[in-house]
Amino acid sequence: MDQLQAMRVYVQVAKLGSFTQAADNLGMLKASVSNAVRQLEEQLGTRLLHRTTRKVQMTQDGQLFYERCQDLLADMEELTTWFSREEDQPLRGRLRVDMPLALARTLVIPALPAFLQRHPQLEIELSSTDRRVDMVREGFDCVVRVGNVHDQGVIALPLGQMAQINCASPAYLERHGLPQSPEDLASHPLVHYAQSLGSRPTGFEYLDAEGQPQRRTVPGSVTVNNSDAYRQAALAGLGIIQVPRRGVQRWLDSGDLVEILPDHLPPPLPVFLLYANRRHLPVRVRRFMTWLQALLQPALS
Repeated sequence: MDQLQAMRVYVQVAKLGSFTQAADNLGMLKASVSNAVRQLEEQLGTRLLHRTTRKVQMTQDGQLFYERCQDLLADMEELTTWFSREEDQPLRGRLRVDMPLALARTLVIPALPAFLQRHPQLEIELSSTDRRVDMVREGFDCVVRVGNVHDQGVIALPLGQMAQINCASPAYLERHGLPQSPEDLASHPLVHYAQSLGSRPTGFEYLDAEGQPQRRTVPGSVTVNNSDAYRQAALAGLGIIQVPRRGVQRWLDSGDLVEILPDHLPPPLPVFLLYANRRHLPVRVRRFMTWLQALLQPALS
């Protein structure tokens, strides 16, 4: 049995958690299935499965190998049908994607059911984190990144910009008053946001009348490193925040947050779609990125 066929056998055993069911699905003898997995373990020098009389479970190495097998088998299937593939042919395989929570929640996740209905054999792992993932090292197929890009070995496709606003809670404004200009902020605390706690806060950033970026050092008693905590701190009345409008629109609509200093807006944030600098991207990655680009670009100013 060649290695590619052995990988297919292993995927079935791992997915079903049973040598017997995998053998039935593949039309093979159970002994042949067991031998194929054992040969893979010998070649790799590690145990892939924990075997008991009741069940079969993947080891940690087995889980990693299972995920890579799925990707490689999907790539191989795409390669063999490269020249005959129709544009509307369903995709298959796994996609690992990372993007900001606000975009995932308000735009991407609501649109995903229709996309997956067209491609029911596609599996999507969607990460939404404030941490800047290392897309190459962590195996992401594409990443939506807000802010400047300094990653090595990736291509950054501009998608647009996210407009930002200044806002605070009504309770905060009742206690501290409504600032009319950046000069008033000397007596108005900010909630500071820092990706790495301990780093110096950026202060209050805004565009002046000529559209030039300016910055003022503003006090604040709370610093967070998570966008949810940032918003919650403002809702709790701890200070002013500067945040993409899309991420707080529902709280603006409900009146739980109030926009302030509309003539001194923060600079908009650039948004990019990152993907690996590879000669041939898998079809599933290219098609998903085309869909994602069409979905996000109209929503970004």
